[in-house]
Amino acid sequence: MKRYDYVIVGGGSAGSVMANRLSADKKTTVLVLEAGRADWRVDPLIHMPAALMFPSGNPLYDWAYESEPEPHMGGRRVKHARGKVLGGSSSINGMIFQRGNAGDYDKWATQPGMEHWDYAHCLPYFKRMETCTVGADDWRGGSGPLHLERGPATSPLFQAFFEATKQAGFPATDDVNGYRQEGFAPFDRNVKDTRRWSASRAYLTPVRNRKNLFVETLAHVTGLRMDGNKVTGVDYVKMPGKRPESVEAGEVILCGGAFNSPQVMQLSGIGDPAALERAGVQTRVELPGVGQNLQDHLEVYIQHAATQPVSIAPWLAYWKAPVIGAQWLFAKTGVGASNHFEGGGFIRTDDKVAYPNLMFHFLPIAVRYDGTAAGGDHGYQVHVGPMNSDVVGDVTIKDADPFNHPSIRFNYLSTERDRQEWVQVIRAARHILAQPAFAPFDGGELSPGADVQTDQEIIDWVARDAETALHPSCTAAMGTGEMSVTDPNSLKVHGVEGLRVVDASVFPSITNGNIYAPVMMVAEKAADLILGNTPLAPADVPVYRAGQGMPVFPEGDPRNSAWNAVQDIPTAVASIERAGQTEARA
Repeated sequence: MKRYDYVIVGGGSAGSVMANRLSADKKTTVLVLEAGRADWRVDPLIHMPAALMFPSGNPLYDWAYESEPEPHMGGRRVKHARGKVLGGSSSINGMIFQRGNAGDYDKWATQPGMEHWDYAHCLPYFKRMETCTVGADDWRGGSGPLHLERGPATSPLFQAFFEATKQAGFPATDDVNGYRQEGFAPFDRNVKDTRRWSASRAYLTPVRNRKNLFVETLAHVTGLRMDGNKVTGVDYVKMPGKRPESVEAGEVILCGGAFNSPQVMQLSGIGDPAALERAGVQTRVELPGVGQNLQDHLEVYIQHAATQPVSIAPWLAYWKAPVIGAQWLFAKTGVGASNHFEGGGFIRTDDKVAYPNLMFHFLPIAVRYDGTAAGGDHGYQVHVGPMNSDVVGDVTIKDADPFNHPSIRFNYLSTERDRQEWVQVIRAARHILAQPAFAPFDGGELSPGADVQTDQEIIDWVARDAETALHPSCTAAMGTGEMSVTDPNSLKVHGVEGLRVVDASVFPSITNGNIYAPVMMVAEKAADLILGNTPLAPADVPVYRAGQGMPVFPEGDPRNSAWNAVQDIPTAVASIERAGQTEARA
């Protein structure tokens, strides 16, 4: 049986970082086991930014999970795409790069043992991984492997959107990943030379020729090999023939994400004894937090018809696919070269909220994530949803079969606070889309439509129509408490030797925005912890706090001209609420 110093389970976002950083030591042997296939460079469904809708639901790229019947959503199951390919979900996602808010990490640091996970300690790792095309500064990196391109957001609809946000009483910001997240701006995206720049392309591909790094695809891990409470290796099968294989490991690092990592632990007898017994698995290590604390973002699309031919809707015609492909491949231009999520923003609902809790993505077309058009020719929409919901769910194996998907329960809309925030976010989005800037284009609301007005009607519509934003996390949370799973200072699994977890499952709480960037930061920081490197020094830089105003730069610094005057966001949202209540009474 072969032995490796490190066996990484999952060649996705975090696994790609781990493979790169751990194999940098030539004396260390590293094996990556990925259940999916390779992300071949010739595959346009991965590498063309605009093709992002096609891999979702396709078993060649996607695990194709779905939730259990959600009790507060009429019992419907919510589909949940997860990448089953090298690069993981970074090979099939929307390529939106958002770090979250500084307050997310400062909140993490308030928990015992998490003191070194505050924003000051995390920022250097964000910067280390970035090459930001708009330039490095105190907040952004300029020499990392992950290439970030700023969306142009210059089309007439994007310009109308940004003008409408100002008319609605919300500020602009120069960078939602920089000093100030709150406000609206063009977004960063993982695109380089008009190609998706996944974690695999950034971290794994450049080092595949290292003699001490081994990558096996179509390798489905079925369980951990254990001697008492010590992990000694893994068992896996080579697909499609399911030939059983085993390897020994000095350490195993689970990088399977919020669903796969707890599933592998539970299949191996690590978890809540009652849940394991129901699944027919013998308990080896009692760890009740495994699979608990599941958090996610739910979102809806508020869609409008457009009266002018300014959207990208005509390009949805299937007969135009060869033209799109040729423009992208040979000229590096056209609609295929963009992910089209080029701008959006974040706002707070009231003064009680310390930092933004609502997110907006604008899209210059009325279409669902799977490519289904809403109707009509031209249109536009905003993707909206709360960022810091108090809803939690769980991931639990149903039986001992490693090929069966686990039971996934999100419990969307199950709390009063969550339902209240949904009413606020829909009214805020409608307020923006009703501004004069959209008057030349607005052909009327397609979804949810004029018959959805009262608070209850809004909540009922969300229950019927909402989709996951694809941000599952927190199911193997860092911490020192009874329900924590991983140690904050090492990412080791409590009570287990030779096992660590590095992926979105170790978040103590979900971050404010898309989770790809925080996953990559956690992996970069975890690599130093695993290797025993001296951690990067914390960054002492200012960040925007509500009510503080703007930072002061030296006279003549070009950054001074980038800041807009702070506007009273809570007052604006309160006026939206009052308008909605008046409309409902009418």
